[in-house]
Amino acid sequence: MELTIRIPDDLHLHLRQDRTLEICAPLSAAGFARALVMPNTLPPLTSPEALRRYREEIESAAPNLSPLLTFKIVPGLDPEQVGLLKRAGAAAGKYYPAGATTNAEDGFSDIKGAFPLFHALQAEEMVLSIHGEDPDAPVFQREEAFLLQVQTIIDNFPRLRIVLEHLSCRASVEAVRSWPERVAATITAHHLAFSVEDLLGGRLNQNLFCKPVLKGREDQKALIEAVVSGESRFFFGSDSAPHSRKAKNEGAAGSFTSPVALSLLAAVFSQAGKIDRLEDFTSRFGAEFYRLPLNREKLSLRRESWTVPASYEDIVPLCAGEELEWRVLRA
Repeated sequence: MELTIRIPDDLHLHLRQDRTLEICAPLSAAGFARALVMPNTLPPLTSPEALRRYREEIESAAPNLSPLLTFKIVPGLDPEQVGLLKRAGAAAGKYYPAGATTNAEDGFSDIKGAFPLFHALQAEEMVLSIHGEDPDAPVFQREEAFLLQVQTIIDNFPRLRIVLEHLSCRASVEAVRSWPERVAATITAHHLAFSVEDLLGGRLNQNLFCKPVLKGREDQKALIEAVVSGESRFFFGSDSAPHSRKAKNEGAAGSFTSPVALSLLAAVFSQAGKIDRLEDFTSRFGAEFYRLPLNREKLSLRRESWTVPASYEDIVPLCAGEELEWRVLRA
């Protein structure tokens, strides 16, 4: 079986910096036309100059990948900078609770401290992207515990468009459905294809350790039901997060999924009997939410087994050495 779709967008991607960026950007370009690239670099992307430099680095590494940039919402950032960041190419501002994930130590400990920046995002008609976890809650409850804070933002900013990133549980799916149409969510390939049983049920699979952590099979089922439902407020963001082999061995959170994401998604949608809805999830709904034109170029997925490389230099992908049943073909 071969499926041809509009080439997808990855609306939540980490490319990191330096050699990691040089390795990973072309791998994303092999399957995606555009990518919303996260700003939690060191130092973080908080100025127009930093955004311009980062765009140049991405375009140099992967000329076929169009980067959609984000800036990091941090204490001390002047709200008047938001308009300048937009004009420098930022599509969204990214909010991280302090300590919630990789390079988030400089985030806000009290969400109300970020309200002036949220006001500026709303005025500029930009998107607020949120890593939705409460780092003070028990690890399997962090995402659900953060939903009340999202509700606070919704209540205080009636025109702000919001994307709750990388949903991992049924409670978040139900919350997004209950919120206004201006609130949407991304869902990753690894949260759809795997559960905590795959992470911890046998031998520890460190390449599946990510934040938010994978949940149980009932939560996984809720995520699958959401993406195959055809509901336009659930769309794809890989949250592909490369780390060196050493960092992963030391417990770094993040799954490097760019080389396998579309293969995993095709398998999920095929197994659900909804392969015809894959294009909307990957190539339409997110673009429409971000007010982007739909991609014109096509990409094909063929049911043909291939073996995932063991590594890309020092970066180990999810499913390394495993055989997957869907292969990406791009002209």
